[in-house]
Amino acid sequence: MQRYTGGEIVAEYLIKEDVPYAVGIPGHGNLGFVDALKDRSDRISVIQVRHEQSAAHLADGYFRASGKPLAVFTSIGPGATNLAIGAATAYVDSTAMIIFTGETHTYSYGRGIFQEIERQVWADFFTMMRPIVKRTWNVTGVDQLPRVLPDAFRWALTGRPGPVHMTLPMDIQADSIETEIPEPAHSRPFGRVRADPERLLEAARLVVKSERPVIVAGGGVILAGASQELVALAEYIGSPTVTTFMGKGAIPEDHPLAAYYGGAKGSDVGNKVTREADVIIAIGCRFSDQSTSSYKPGVTYSIPPTKLIHIDIDPSEIGKNYPVEVGIVGDAKTALVDLLEAVKKLVKTKDYQISTYFKEFKKAKENWVAKIQGLQRVVGGKMTTSLLLKELREALDRNAILVGSAGHPQAQLFQEFPIYEPRTHLSSGGFSTMGWCIPAALGAKLAMPGRTVVSMGGDGDFFMCGHELATAVQFDIPIIHFLLNNQMFGSIRDLQIDKYGKGRDYATEFIDKSGKRYSPDFVKVVEAYGCHAERLEKPGELKHALSNCIKSGKPAVIEVMIPTEHPYSGGISSGYWDVPIPDYLRKRQQQK
Repeated sequence: MQRYTGGEIVAEYLIKEDVPYAVGIPGHGNLGFVDALKDRSDRISVIQVRHEQSAAHLADGYFRASGKPLAVFTSIGPGATNLAIGAATAYVDSTAMIIFTGETHTYSYGRGIFQEIERQVWADFFTMMRPIVKRTWNVTGVDQLPRVLPDAFRWALTGRPGPVHMTLPMDIQADSIETEIPEPAHSRPFGRVRADPERLLEAARLVVKSERPVIVAGGGVILAGASQELVALAEYIGSPTVTTFMGKGAIPEDHPLAAYYGGAKGSDVGNKVTREADVIIAIGCRFSDQSTSSYKPGVTYSIPPTKLIHIDIDPSEIGKNYPVEVGIVGDAKTALVDLLEAVKKLVKTKDYQISTYFKEFKKAKENWVAKIQGLQRVVGGKMTTSLLLKELREALDRNAILVGSAGHPQAQLFQEFPIYEPRTHLSSGGFSTMGWCIPAALGAKLAMPGRTVVSMGGDGDFFMCGHELATAVQFDIPIIHFLLNNQMFGSIRDLQIDKYGKGRDYATEFIDKSGKRYSPDFVKVVEAYGCHAERLEKPGELKHALSNCIKSGKPAVIEVMIPTEHPYSGGISSGYWDVPIPDYLRKRQQQK
């Protein structure tokens, strides 16, 4: 056996797990680990971000594009605390990553030394992480690492994926023992969780009796690599297929059975088919408020009387928000294969395209597309986001990766931008984190260097993590970012108007003391980072600007001034979202 420090044990194990990048920022609390990485820089690279939150976002984007985890590291105290937003984003959306945070020397626990959190529990940062990671370990001895590291990867990657965390006290990083570095294959289960055959048969019987079946595909379909199996089931039973935020891309959106999306920011057609379904087959989705129109009966879902078949790897999701007719625990890929086989034994496939149900569904799709086309226009001399998305889709390859942060860009990319392959629509999803898209796009580009990676966010979003353009330039990661500039926190401004009434918007527009809208010169800002910069002024210029960005070979930003006039400042609210308003405002609205 060889003698290794704690930092070396961690670095060697990451290499054995084929982790290509450790992402983070050095500090006094992780020097032992960083020093171990230095001696192994030919086998694992370090990506220095500018903010620890971005380290988690970058790893998040990498996993969503590739299905493989990265290591994230921070120092003690504020460095560790900074990454909490990124960890929470990954946790809500079931993204795997391995997080290492520095910690106080074990022999100084409770003394309140520099950056320790200890007034209730000694060295208590791991308690802060508990609600936002799948598992956390407070390592107190270097001899624990050979056992904890395989455990961490097992928790992160099996079942429902998620971020995991462990503390690395400074003395544990520096202490050494004689040990062998574990073999990952000896510690991890392989294979997929197979669904119960009796439950599958029960589900198949419901499906074959159904006259208006609908499939709802969530992120679990993407994570399981089950898109092909999903489409096969849909085609066999002739079922319109709706996707959630995280499931977008599970079925090509130019497929005849693609029913787009349901929920508050869904589509008219998606909400119609799910609302009117007699049987819904939900796979790998959690029925969040956004995808269900805040559970308001008859808007997106009518469960009951609609009968629900819910398939999920996580049993806690089944029956949580809607009662199930058949609940099935299992991996999405194998469950879809087995369900299709069970259906085939009961009934032969039919030509769904000649059915009355399909013709009705097709007409609803045509109406929705026409509605979106009505938003693709110029308002006040500026392109709407809808027109921008139309031109962008025409300019990009089918396998280009689109990354969207919070607010209108996130919602409209989901609603209006057709996606044709899994893992090419990356969204900050259930946590809807501002500042997510640029660092996540860097991770996606590192994972898929041969593809075009485009991120999109507002100017408010850019102020959160736009500094990661420095990381993009330093490490030569040529993403293309669309900065939609409306000089405000636009989605919240519009929500104030929609829910509280005209004239009730407040503290959401960037207005200076003279009453004029304020914006920095973003072209100059991004050029100062060393990026290529373009500004779109008119329709039809996008393709040329995009070509210039690609030819530059640099990270690039395309600024687009978009309308501020409500409602052209955003997209369509097809469903319902429960945002309470005070009684005094409700009374005023009723009086009007």
